[in-house]
Amino acid sequence: MSDYRIGDIGKQLGLSTDALRYYEKIGLLQNISRTASGIRIYSDKNISCLKFIQRAQKMNFTLAEIKDLLQMREDPQHARAEVRELSHRKLAEIETHLQDLTTLRNELTLLMNLCTGSKNGCPIIEGIEEGIEDKE
Repeated sequence: MSDYRIGDIGKQLGLSTDALRYYEKIGLLQNISRTASGIRIYSDKNISCLKFIQRAQKMNFTLAEIKDLLQMREDPQHARAEVRELSHRKLAEIETHLQDLTTLRNELTLLMNLCTGSKNGCPIIEGIEEGIEDKE
């Protein structure tokens, strides 16, 4: 088992020291040891927790949701239904976001095509100002 200082963790995981302090402040990171002079010392378990947080963030979980997941992580067998429900809600959010992105892609594609065929003005700027519905 190794001990790491805050700067080491920041470099290793690509996190700012402010983020690490914030995670501790809001309770995402717990049991951070300190030296007699107050310097934070992180353990391998803390690093595992931080990697979990980073992965959950990439999956678009909020910090509040991640806090819940971390609690569920302590006893995953008993939290399976809760984790499944939270993941189901997150998947529904992502599906909605994907639909929004598809609509945005289609709108931008249309504006790019209008721009290619336009001799006057800028259909992209006009489309953004007026809304895409007016161009269809």
